[in-house]
Amino acid sequence: MAGVELTGDEGLARRRLDPAWVAIALVGAAFVTWLVTLDRMEGMDAGPGTDPGDLGWFVGVWVTMMAAMMLPSALPMVLLFARVSRGRAERGWAKPVPVAVFVAGYLGVWTAYGLVAYGVYHLVDAVAGDVLAWDRAGPYVAGVAVAVAGLYQLTPIKDVCLKHCRSPLHFLLHDWREGTLGAARMGAEHGLYCVGCCWGLMLALFAIGAMSIFWMAAVAAVIFVEKVVPLGRYVSYAVAVGLVGLGIWIASAPDSVPHLTDPATAPAMMEMGSGEGSMGTSMDEQKPASPLAEPTAGQSTRPMTTTGESMTESGTSMP
Repeated sequence: MAGVELTGDEGLARRRLDPAWVAIALVGAAFVTWLVTLDRMEGMDAGPGTDPGDLGWFVGVWVTMMAAMMLPSALPMVLLFARVSRGRAERGWAKPVPVAVFVAGYLGVWTAYGLVAYGVYHLVDAVAGDVLAWDRAGPYVAGVAVAVAGLYQLTPIKDVCLKHCRSPLHFLLHDWREGTLGAARMGAEHGLYCVGCCWGLMLALFAIGAMSIFWMAAVAAVIFVEKVVPLGRYVSYAVAVGLVGLGIWIASAPDSVPHLTDPATAPAMMEMGSGEGSMGTSMDEQKPASPLAEPTAGQSTRPMTTTGESMTESGTSMP
């Protein structure tokens, strides 16, 4: 069948499906979201059990994190979608669908995963309370979570989901859906496979510090290697051994684990999205009172010397 010449908006949409432009846009989006993530998360690593903050704040940061961590490894799939969609449009079989629709469906699934994790965190916090504090059972729970993430790397479900992510052509050829809704659905289905592949790694990230730039970059690197590098499946086996070993290390000697922040010694920081300190102390309580500030009710107005007595009471006369 001869190619169909598209004009106007359809022609522009088809040109935007050019693989080179799609690759540039996706890499650029990942780069920008990494910059935003680095800026917003600076100084926020309070170690395992970091409070995710208010829901709205968490969703914004989580979506940005997922875009930064997942878009690079999703690039082969997105490029293949763009190529197939453009080819079908050139043959007159369907109208071109923007890649953004597919990516939105993909990130939507990861957003749902984050919301579930947010709810689980608050549920566990409400039920367990101080039992999971770092000076009590916290290191054991974090260690077990990391070890479980490592064991999941060896399961058949992990293998099936990783094969899908590494070889998406079969999915697109046999499960292609037309139109905007179809593209969003395909993105969501691919996102489900991606969650099935990586939820264990994300569990490990939550366990050792979701706001840690170091651990976030490490998990993102593992995900990229598993999905894109030719021998990625074998790398996942090595990662399994490493995670189990790391889990045992955290449970037995957490203070010696590099880049693992002790929540008890983490510097006080603004609680995410709430304007309070990490231990519930308001920022006003943490800041020293200004010597020029108006005293509050019940507060002494006497000028104090370094010994804590007024100039008059200390017996020192003013010239």
